[in-house]
Parts: sequence; C-alpha cells; structure tokens
Amino acid sequence: MRKLIDHWRGTNDWLKALLIAIVFLGFVHAFVLCWVTVRSSSMYATLYPGDLVGVAKWPLWTGFERGDVAVFRDPMQDDRSMARRQLLVKRIVGMPGDKVEIRSGHLFVNGNRMPDFQKETRSWLLQFKNGTDIPALLRSIGLTPTYEMPGRSEIELPLNDELVTRLRTTLGVVELEPMRLATGSPGNIFPYSPKHPWNSDDFGPVAVPRKGDEIHVDVDNLALYDRLITRYEGNTLWASGKDILLNGAKLDSYTIKQDYYLVLGDSRHYSSDSRYWGFVPADHLVGRASFVLVSNDPVSGDIREGRWFTGIP
Repeated sequence: MRKLIDHWRGTNDWLKALLIAIVFLGFVHAFVLCWVTVRSSSMYATLYPGDLVGVAKWPLWTGFERGDVAVFRDPMQDDRSMARRQLLVKRIVGMPGDKVEIRSGHLFVNGNRMPDFQKETRSWLLQFKNGTDIPALLRSIGLTPTYEMPGRSEIELPLNDELVTRLRTTLGVVELEPMRLATGSPGNIFPYSPKHPWNSDDFGPVAVPRKGDEIHVDVDNLALYDRLITRYEGNTLWASGKDILLNGAKLDSYTIKQDYYLVLGDSRHYSSDSRYWGFVPADHLVGRASFVLVSNDPVSGDIREGRWFTGIP
C-alpha cells in the first residue's frame, strides 16, 4: 500500500485528474445516472423515437413504484449475456404481488380501475386527402414515416386526446375514428396457452410473482411460470404424465426467488410488452427513465424543439 501511495504522489497532475475523472464517471454510470436513446414508438407520446433519456439508477436500491417508466434488459434475449441484451423502456403497471387485468382496453390493478397515464395513446384511423404530405404530418407529431401506407388514403396511428384534437384541425385531414378493440385469442399472447384465451385488450387477471411467494404449479398454470422457473431462476422442468418434475423431483409448489414486474407501453396497441412475453425479473432492471435531455428526429436529423430537459410523467 505504501508503494502504491508513493507511486500516486509521483504521478503527473494531468494524469491524476484524468484517472479521477474516469473513476468518477464510472461511479456515476454504475450507481447514479446513465443514458438510453429511444428507438421505437412503444412509449409514444410520453417518449418519442430519438429521445435521449436520463436513467436514474438509485431505484435499484430505493425501490420502484407502480407507474414508473422503467429501463430494463430484454427478458427474451436469454441467449446472450446480460450486458449484451437490448435495453427496453416500458411503464410498470404491476408491482410484485399485484393482480393485473385489462378489460376492454382498461387497466385494473387489484380490482381497481387505473386512470390513463397522461400521454397514453390508443389506435385511431386517420383519413386524409390525396396529395397530403404524410411524412411531414407524422414528423409534426414526433412519429417516423414508417406508419405511412403507400397508395392508401388512410393511416393507423397511436393518438391521445391532445393529439386527436390537434390533428382534427390539420390541413389535409378528412376524418379521425377510433379503432375497434382486439378480439379473439391469438397465439402470440402470453402465456401462449388455450387455457388462457387472452388478447391485447382483454388480458388476465394475472398475479405478478413476488419474492418468497409459494405458488401451486400444475398443468393448468404451468405456462404462466415455465419460463420464470427455468430461464430466470435456473431450474429444469419435465412433464411426466400428469406430474411435473422440478430438477428431477415431483413438483407441487414452488417458492419464488426474486421479485417480478408487469410492464406495458404507453402506446398500448404498438408495444411488445408483458402481454406478449410475460414478467420482468428484478435482476433485469437498469433504472427509472427520469427526464429527456434532448430529442433528435431520427429521419431528418433535426433537434426537436420543446424537448430539452423535460420530465417524464
């Protein structure tokens, strides 16, 4: 230790300053604040594609709350190391221990209907006149031209009440109508089982697993917990007739090893979230999206006005 101190004292002052800065920035990135760029419209209109978002790390120790916009590693990319998994941004709607349900597009938690989030959007069908500059219209509300359908005089968009009011008076817009709710039970909805015939607008009820919870596991609910038990908590499962074997022993109940969360995108009909792949393990969380530092239009490259240092509701 003495030699290390003497060596440090003999180091050039500029090099000392550089090393201190590197250590400080590393500490801040690991424990205080990091940055993520929004790539999709799944959180529109809370977040726009091209937003540079400040991610607070301290909720990893102080705790998250229902309604927080969380940043986490993609739970489905378990074929690669945690550090190489894509970062996703969604809103927490189900805390560990909550019971969550979506009925006719409305969110219920523990039996209580939750109010819509401030910027939350729904699907609307916009009809427009021939010759309307659709890419410019989309850019004006923070969306990319990927929503445009060449040769069509209509377009499906994620809109909230504020945006609907704004677009009704926009030149070239003929009509705006809300889209119908989802029907049926498509096979791409979690947990991909005919015993849970859900869709994106009628989902659950489902209990969000909490650390220490003891859950009964049988063939009827195995689809809900299969991935949790095997991929997230490192066990092996087999089915032997009507019996389920956990690490070779008959399984009747299982104790959850960590907390889990259920998340949705604010652009409900344009988001791949817990309705499609299930729960978010606590050890996948990176932090809470807290503010937009700056927003860059990914198509034009222009900096968007009015989105400097803006909070995230």
